[in-house]
Amino acid sequence: MNFILAERILSTGQSLQLVQGDVTKEIVDAVVNPANGHLQHGGGVAWIIARRGGDVIQEESDRWVRDHGPVPHAHPAWTSAGALPAKYVIHAVGPVWGDGDEDNKLADAITGSLRVADDLKCSSIAMPAISTGIFGFPKDRAAGIFYKTIEEYFRETESMLKVVRLTLFDQSAIAVFTEKWKTMVWK
Repeated sequence: MNFILAERILSTGQSLQLVQGDVTKEIVDAVVNPANGHLQHGGGVAWIIARRGGDVIQEESDRWVRDHGPVPHAHPAWTSAGALPAKYVIHAVGPVWGDGDEDNKLADAITGSLRVADDLKCSSIAMPAISTGIFGFPKDRAAGIFYKTIEEYFRETESMLKVVRLTLFDQSAIAVFTEKWKTMVWK
């Protein structure tokens, strides 16, 4: 069962929640899949999302890449959520640590995910710690980028989103994101 570790109502009115649990069990309009550019969901959280959501997620992902080409950091793809409780899966391509300009690429993936959720008229979204697993992005650095980017997005955008849930399963990510939450200077 997923549970809220921390919650902050941002100055713009949205609720940002830090959640311990399984992103595939989130009852939200959209979940974010930390994907690769070709949307081949063969490992990590992407594999779990595709497995639990069913074949339709990979089939729609393959169709997306055929129709649009590889997915860039700033412009995530989206598919239906199959058997997941969400309506949509937003496929965000985060950076691989060591490829260069990682901070900006991660911020682009986060902002792009929020923008796609708005385009889909979502009121709630759950996202894991994009790029901090098999892509190797340092968790402490990612936590600060997540918090800052989400806050900036809502300050700069008229958004339909009401709730953003950062849903973390890995205990080390939970510890790092919780610690960063406590020291974050919110605007």
